[in-house]
Amino acid sequence: MAAPASSKVVYEQEGVFIHSSCAKNDDQDSIISGVLRVIEKEAEVIVDWRPSDDTLDSSNILCAGKDSSSVVEWTQTPKEKSPRGLDHQNNYEAEWDMVNTVSFKKKPRSNGDATTHANGESKWSFQFSLTDLKSIKQNKEGMGWSYLVFCLKDDVILPALHFHHGDSKLLIVSLEKYVVLCESPQDKRILLVNCQNKSLSQSFENLLDEPTYGLIQGELLDRRKTFWAVHHWKKLKKDPYTATMGGFSKVTNYIFDSLRGSDPSTQQRPPSEMADFLSDAIPGLKINQQEEPGFEVITRIDLGKRPDVIRREPVSAEEWTKNMDSEGRILDADFIKHMIFKGGLCHALRKEVWKFLLGYFPWHSTREERTNLQKRKTDEYFRMKLQWKSVSDEQEKRNSRLRDYKSLIEKDVNRTDRTNKFYEGQDNPGLILLHDILMTYCMYDFDLGYVQGMSDLLSPVLYVMENEVDAFWCFVSYMDQMHENFEEQMQGMKTQLIQLSTLLRLLDSGFCSYLESQDSGYLYFCFRWLLIRFKREFSFQDILRLWEVMWTELPCQNFHLLICCAILESEKQQIMDKHYGFNEILKHINELSMKIDVEDILSKAEAISIQMMNCKELPQAVCEVLGMETSAVTTPDSDTGEDESVTVMSRSASTYQNISMPVTAANGTRDNTQHVAVTHSAQRLTPT
Repeated sequence: MAAPASSKVVYEQEGVFIHSSCAKNDDQDSIISGVLRVIEKEAEVIVDWRPSDDTLDSSNILCAGKDSSSVVEWTQTPKEKSPRGLDHQNNYEAEWDMVNTVSFKKKPRSNGDATTHANGESKWSFQFSLTDLKSIKQNKEGMGWSYLVFCLKDDVILPALHFHHGDSKLLIVSLEKYVVLCESPQDKRILLVNCQNKSLSQSFENLLDEPTYGLIQGELLDRRKTFWAVHHWKKLKKDPYTATMGGFSKVTNYIFDSLRGSDPSTQQRPPSEMADFLSDAIPGLKINQQEEPGFEVITRIDLGKRPDVIRREPVSAEEWTKNMDSEGRILDADFIKHMIFKGGLCHALRKEVWKFLLGYFPWHSTREERTNLQKRKTDEYFRMKLQWKSVSDEQEKRNSRLRDYKSLIEKDVNRTDRTNKFYEGQDNPGLILLHDILMTYCMYDFDLGYVQGMSDLLSPVLYVMENEVDAFWCFVSYMDQMHENFEEQMQGMKTQLIQLSTLLRLLDSGFCSYLESQDSGYLYFCFRWLLIRFKREFSFQDILRLWEVMWTELPCQNFHLLICCAILESEKQQIMDKHYGFNEILKHINELSMKIDVEDILSKAEAISIQMMNCKELPQAVCEVLGMETSAVTTPDSDTGEDESVTVMSRSASTYQNISMPVTAANGTRDNTQHVAVTHSAQRLTPT
């Protein structure tokens, strides 16, 4: 049976048997003969087995999920969806495409379970992507005919395939064209997939993109590496969250050697080539990697002395109440936000104040207005929730996008912050609320729906609100800020990585040059930080503090990028002194998770912002990132009488610089009499 032009059968063996061990009917076969194939299709390799007398019946295909991180089940394609006309019988492509129409739900099945049709006839078929293969078990030599058992990454074990005519080794040879196989140290009968380089499948080959494929084909990587590279490029494009969450923690020298090739003459590839190679994963991302002998690419700018920054205690309930009138209006929102920026909130206030910070409650609203708003929003929420709750099973079968959203949400909810008491254990009410809010958000924004990573953003919000409706609307406001991070084109991620490079180059061009010399100037190791706002870098309680500080939108736009700069600056010395290379930098940055002092980083980031805003020669690109503009406002120069340009600050930045308040000294002592007031003669509010 010939495969279509887009598919290529690279291995085919008839007389490969499944021995059924669970016959329930007398007429059920105990030995089933079938055909085993290995098929290349669109940069993916599929292992396919089906009974010899059923090679054209796609209704019997048992399909394993293509995403190795998912919970795999076997599910039979509905018979009514498999019309078997003459054209269908002769079209292998139509049969192949059935793998894309199968829904996946977890079903408990043991090795050897059969799919039994209404007529009692035993039907067996399966296919799986080679990227989902975990291991292959072989029989002992001399113990009857040879057999192989495939185990997938989710520990799904397929029925044993018996090679009555031998030749099982030919299959192993065929598979070794695409994956590395080696004996398990515990059991020589078991071949592990990619055991020598197990991080390859979750590595920086996630960053490969279509323009790179030609380079790979040009013998930069061998066939196995090409197969894995293209697979993970597709995985990154489909799910950048999972690719970066798992990928950066398991980087090995093998990856970089693969990119550079085995030829000694290619061991020192120019930074520009490596930057282009890796940044292609986000089309449109351009990081300056220029090198000109004898010239400094970046003009050095004297930013002046960095000030010492002092933080204060979290805002107390008493301070919050004092800034509210009898009707519940906030008297001075700017002052409140400034206090929150400088010290955060005591936990008892978060449930109320986060609603203001996230825009759910207007700062100028009265207590009565907020109560009425909540009533309206409650009605609106439950109307949207009813939309997906009332979808019947039959309707869901005809709505593939809703099924996909639901499947992703169920998978993510079960692994989000499960060590937190609010979400731990089975049948936890917090998990149910997390699921329902995310499903309802799909109704609110069906175009975006659900993308992996969004559960990380919702979890702390729900934890604080302890209320389904309030958590939903606060999450909606947060997603308004984060929306571009999760869009298919990843425009938000492109922009932020470019802006981060601009800021870091101004702060320390030498460090940037070092990163570039190690092929790391694209700053892609910050992807996870930006994608979910440091959620995986700080402890759960520290994230509550960090987020509420960032939500004040002080002291400037894109303060989270200055937090990135502060973290990188803190690690600069170790990275450069120990001469970390490409892989060591990635490994080091990833291992910072849960080891960063949130108060220290906030102080450093704030000091950097003041240092930059005090600079009179700030580049235009940096002004734009921080929300400042180099304006044509003219002032008479005291020495020359000529006009000069001044920096026009955003309202939030100017407000931040001109508010006086009690502070905490850098050494941790409290001084309620000391006040800080910073002014800038060359800075003005942007007119509104």
